[in-house]
Amino acid sequence: MTSLYYLPPEWAPQSGVMLTWPRSDGDWNPDYASVEACHTQLAKEISLREQVVITCMDVMHAHRIHQLVRAAGGRVERLHLFPLPSNDAWARDHGPVTVLKGGSLVLLDFIFNGWGNKYPHNFDNEITRRLHNLGAFGTTPLESFQLVMEGGSIEVDGVGTLLTTESCLLNPNRNSIMQRQQIDQDLRRLFGVSRILWLRHGSIDGDDTDGHIDTLARFCDTRTIAYQACNDVNDPHFPELKAMEAELQALRRADGEPYRLVPLPWPGAVYDNTGRRLPATYANFLIINGAVLMPTYNDAADDAALAALKPVFTNRMIVPIMCRPLIYQYGSLHCVTMQLPRGVIPESVSI
Repeated sequence: MTSLYYLPPEWAPQSGVMLTWPRSDGDWNPDYASVEACHTQLAKEISLREQVVITCMDVMHAHRIHQLVRAAGGRVERLHLFPLPSNDAWARDHGPVTVLKGGSLVLLDFIFNGWGNKYPHNFDNEITRRLHNLGAFGTTPLESFQLVMEGGSIEVDGVGTLLTTESCLLNPNRNSIMQRQQIDQDLRRLFGVSRILWLRHGSIDGDDTDGHIDTLARFCDTRTIAYQACNDVNDPHFPELKAMEAELQALRRADGEPYRLVPLPWPGAVYDNTGRRLPATYANFLIINGAVLMPTYNDAADDAALAALKPVFTNRMIVPIMCRPLIYQYGSLHCVTMQLPRGVIPESVSI
C-alpha cells in the first residue's frame, strides 16, 4: 500500500515548536513558579533557534510570558502567543501531527480524550483547530480524523518504520471499536510507514499515558535508538525495562541489521506527597534545530544522561532543562512540546 502521507522524523528541519503554557489556576498551582521557570527556559532555548507557538490564558498572561522569556535571554520576536482556553500543558498529545501529503504540509488533528478519559480534555481537544482558525500555522491546511491518538505514542525514523507500544495504541480506552489490524492500517496510511514495531514491555511508574513510547525508546537517526534503561536489580522497574531492552536488541532495521542501541541511565526514585512514584525518564528529550533539549531532574544521573547523548548527536548541542517540576504532573520535556516542520509557522503571526 502506497501512502500519500509522510511523517518527517523529529530531526528534520523545523519552523518551530508548540507549547501550551501551564495554567496558574489548575493542577500546577501548588508550585507554579517552578513549572513556569521550566517553560520559560524551554521557550528561551527554542526561540534562540526557531519559532515558538504558545497557547496562553489571556492577554495579560501573554505579556507576562513575553517578559519572562525576554528576561531569560530569549528572542521574543519569535514568540507567537494565542489566548485560548486549555485544560493542561501537554502539547505533545493535543497538538497537531504535521505530515507531508503529496509533498505539501498538512496538519493532522486527532481526537484527544485525556489518555483514555482519565482527565478533563474538552478544551485541549479543540486547541489545534482553534489555533488553525487563528492563523497560528499560516496557510497550512488541517485534516481532522475520528481516531484517538496522541503524539507521544509514536516514533518514526523517516525511512518507513514506526515504533510504538501495544499498551497504549491497542488500549480499549482509546479506540475500543477498532481491531489491531485497523489501527495498524491507519498508522501506515497516515504516517507513510511500511513497518510498525510494537513493544510489549516497558512502563514507568506514574506514567498515566498507558506507556507512551516517548518515555521509553526514541529514534535518534535512522539507525539509532536511545532508550530508558534500568540496571538497579532492586528497583521494581528492573524486570520490565530489562524485558524491553531485550525486545529492542531483537529488533532489526529494514535492511536486516540491528539497531545501534544507546542506554540512558536510570534516575533515582522521586515521589509526590501522596507517596506515588513520579515518571522521571531521560528518554523524554526533544530534538530541535541545532540542539537536543534534555530533561534533567537534579539527580545524580543527570550528567551521565547528558554524556550518553553527546556522541549520538555530534552536530547538535545537548542543552539541559530542569524538568523536575513537570514530573509532579506525570510528564516531562517532550510531553509539553510539539515540533512543527519547516514551512508551518509564518514569522509575521503573533498576538
